[in-house]
Amino acid sequence: MTTIRRFCCNDLLRFASVNLDHLTETFNMSFYMTYLARWPDYFQVAEGPGNRVMGYIMGKVEGQGESWHGHVTAVTIAPEYRRQQLAKKLMNLLEEISDKIDKAYFVDLFVRASNTPAIKMYEKLGYVIYRRVLRYYSGEEDGLDMRKALSRDVEKKSMIPLKRPVRPDELEYDSI
Repeated sequence: MTTIRRFCCNDLLRFASVNLDHLTETFNMSFYMTYLARWPDYFQVAEGPGNRVMGYIMGKVEGQGESWHGHVTAVTIAPEYRRQQLAKKLMNLLEEISDKIDKAYFVDLFVRASNTPAIKMYEKLGYVIYRRVLRYYSGEEDGLDMRKALSRDVEKKSMIPLKRPVRPDELEYDSI
């Protein structure tokens, strides 16, 4: 039995094992606390029997005008709980909050260009590669900015791919 609920402060002391995956970005405690305080609806945890943290999603809503969007900052599932559609459930929840509550135009996320399993999963969920961001990860590896249009973006303008890659300094996003 899996329970999906809002992340809480105590979870910060229990989720380290989920972050051990080399493809998962880890942040400092103040970063997590900021998300928890500013965007609590976008920070959800999947919990299993014995209150074991199985995975989580952390995101936010940002932008303005037709760039108003939900953003997936991190989604990760512990290796022993993968292939159970937990990431899909967490992504669907974040998309629903972005769409129904915050009336966003789209949801976006960044993924390492080398992370083929994640890219395939996001594509199955309806995301497209919007643009390549050169040397996005630690100034070394390219990232892919993937997007999925929500109901407010009737013409799906947010998903029209850019024809050229961009540099990280060309990205338009909030600093946190």
